[in-house]
Amino acid sequence: MLSAAAFFSLIAYPEINPVALSIGPLAIRWYGLAYVAGIMLGWVYARNLAAKATLWPGDKAPATREQIDDFVVWATLGIVLGGRLGYILFYDLGAILADPLSAFAVWNGGMSFHGGFLGATFAMILFARKHGIRIWSLFDIVASVAPIGLFFGRIANFINGELWGRITDVPWAMIFPTGGPFTRHPSQLYEAGLEGVATFLVLFLITRFTRVLKMPGFTAGFFVCLYAASRIFVEFFREPDEQIGYLAGNWLTMGMILSLPMLAAGIWAMARAKRSAADAA
Repeated sequence: MLSAAAFFSLIAYPEINPVALSIGPLAIRWYGLAYVAGIMLGWVYARNLAAKATLWPGDKAPATREQIDDFVVWATLGIVLGGRLGYILFYDLGAILADPLSAFAVWNGGMSFHGGFLGATFAMILFARKHGIRIWSLFDIVASVAPIGLFFGRIANFINGELWGRITDVPWAMIFPTGGPFTRHPSQLYEAGLEGVATFLVLFLITRFTRVLKMPGFTAGFFVCLYAASRIFVEFFREPDEQIGYLAGNWLTMGMILSLPMLAAGIWAMARAKRSAADAA
């Protein structure tokens, strides 16, 4: 019988081609497909969630399915533009200034969740005001589906062989093509499990089996807290971006710094939602 170490030693980085399909000069990458899959599945789930009127304040859904359909375009633009701009500002400003055209090379990766979060938030505010939708309830819908996109995004990072973890000798460590001859934490999979699968399951359970959606903003705040805590935890296993490195000692990273305000904002949103619900009771 194989020992645990011997079993894990059989697991190697699969080195999947980042290009899923080539049609002449057109290359369809897994990275792009991950965004499409996350947005499409999130759209389906958001339509389903919005249709269940009994889950919402006054048993009235905050948005129609048709409005959710329209919002997908807004959300996509907010995520992509915000994610790319956030990556440039937070992680890669020097390289972009040296080669401005590389700012448009999104197919090579280089998206920031924190930037995408801000972009999507801005899109939600504009859309809610335009259509007279309860803004905090729209936040709750998007927060409930966001882990789906996070899961696929982290799997795409793994396929691209990017954002790998720190050097380690744990039995399940992998050698990444761009990470040198060192065994590293597959931190992309840690993030896919925590930010994606675990966060989605927690949010699914509380939105379906409790009354949290009747406290607009609580679910959104809870999601932000779960993401921030997960990201801070995984940053202890993830190699920091080469162009930035550690900000202090051998542990503090930009990902941690950017997640701390999110954690505070999430706690504030939950407290605000509970206070508003108590005042309305």
